Amino acid sequence: MTTLPNSPPPDSQQQVLVELRALKQEVEQFNQKFDNYQKATQWVVQLAFSLIAAATVTVIVSTVLGR
Repeated sequence: MTTLPNSPPPDSQQQVLVELRALKQEVEQFNQKFDNYQKATQWVVQLAFSLIAAATVTVIVSTVLGR
């Protein structure tokens, strides 16, 4: 195998490939964690909205029935 004068040796290329694969795995894990965080945040927002809506309905109903 011939190498160009400015090209890195094959061992260095292999090391770069190994590091790229490791980086790809880390990015995939980060994406999974971010997806989980995003879903959890959405669930919390929906829960908060539901609690606010329920409290509002309770206040309105108690005000109407209290008169």
